[in-house]
Amino acid sequence: MATRDDQTPGPRRGRRREWLVPAGLILLTAVPVIAGADRVGQLASGGPVTPDNARFFSMPLPVVVHIISASVFCFLGAFQFVPSLRRRRPRWHRLAGRLLVPSGVAAALAGIWMTLFSELPAGDDGLLTVFRLVFGSAMVLSLVLGFVAILRRDVASHQAWMMRGYAIGVGAGTQVLTSLPADLILGRMPEGVLRALLLGAGWAINLAVAEWLLRRRPARRARVATAPAPPTGARRRRPAAPPAGGTGTPTPAAGTRRG
Repeated sequence: MATRDDQTPGPRRGRRREWLVPAGLILLTAVPVIAGADRVGQLASGGPVTPDNARFFSMPLPVVVHIISASVFCFLGAFQFVPSLRRRRPRWHRLAGRLLVPSGVAAALAGIWMTLFSELPAGDDGLLTVFRLVFGSAMVLSLVLGFVAILRRDVASHQAWMMRGYAIGVGAGTQVLTSLPADLILGRMPEGVLRALLLGAGWAINLAVAEWLLRRRPARRARVATAPAPPTGARRRRPAAPPAGGTGTPTPAAGTRRG
């Protein structure tokens, strides 16, 4: 007996698979978003203040801007990877983009501000500071270039730059995965150069995946463009001339259907 999945049309199953991408991206960023919400709650309630979070209470505005903007950016950006949603809801795609770009830029600039002007924990300076400044600046640049590209109607460049900016923006989710093994092995959070390398790996992995996907796209389009065209049916032969002395009505050629 045919199952329900067997009776589901192929395009419908394809649309369902498309939603696995935003679901995975939202799941990837769940830990930093939840941790950020908890941090905002602590700031709103006024405590408790500990040596680990005192720097956030001394400069709360960029912290709140960074957390809220990054959360909006990660959530809205996940749905921009659904092709059917972009095709069927173009107005929603544009409205989401108008929130996505300023949210991402605000999150990155707030992160850069905290890196430069807040009191960092011991061991967070040096290499990790360089990584934060480089990737934060790259995120801002990618989003700005993506915005400029869509103003020029350059959709391909727009998608490429926005994907790079989003890859950097969700780096905090990947950093949970890169840091967790070291945390389990050492029994504590990694520090110093090891911490910097693990966090930098989170950004680097995301960018590498984004570049891999972008390079796959032209190759896939080229394969589709060079594929042989399907047969369009046998070419009709012109009707034969009537025999001499005939009635003047041509007889159908072999293989030609009557009208």
